[in-house]
Amino acid sequence: MTREEIKRQVTKDTLLSARKNTGRGFVPVGISNRHVHLTQAAVEALFGPGHQLTPMKALSQPGQFACEEKVTVEGPKGKLSGLRVLGPVRKDTQVELSVTDAFAAGIKPVVRMSGDIAGTPGCRLTGPCGSLELKEGVIVAARHLHISPEQAAVYGLKSGDQVRLRSEGPRAVVFEHVAVRSGTGHDLEVHIDFDEANCAQMKNGDLLEII
Repeated sequence: MTREEIKRQVTKDTLLSARKNTGRGFVPVGISNRHVHLTQAAVEALFGPGHQLTPMKALSQPGQFACEEKVTVEGPKGKLSGLRVLGPVRKDTQVELSVTDAFAAGIKPVVRMSGDIAGTPGCRLTGPCGSLELKEGVIVAARHLHISPEQAAVYGLKSGDQVRLRSEGPRAVVFEHVAVRSGTGHDLEVHIDFDEANCAQMKNGDLLEII
């Protein structure tokens, strides 16, 4: 376990203790930058036959990692370069943008939960070895709370619930309709994108309170 992983675990243990002792529930923020999830077929189309994703660093959610690989997303009005690929490979290729990113590329922003891509806009993906036309798969990720089953039991939550989260500070906001995602491979963290974080002047690791 790395120093950063130990730090995160200590913080989460502290939050769980606070929930048990005070009844107040706080969750740490993880800010998602624009990124891409790829199928193995898409990896090979963009980076060459037989190519395997190259892990760069572990992410906060178990088993997830940022890759060395990057791609360019092209929409009707413009290109977005340097989108990081996240691993491992998935069964569907998915591009996650902020509303600001979508407008810049000329892509209609459609808010969806990750994995729910039916009927969403497409785009063109370009890598060092080729390009790929997506008929669908571009989303603005709906804000969501990752939480393990053990953590969810402490917080009195279950997968599929929705919660309201409040920030503090000079630009305090309440985030409505935050979907709870619980199960194997989830760990306590709420995911919002850069537009949402900038709105509330938040940074990674800041806390939101469940209200």
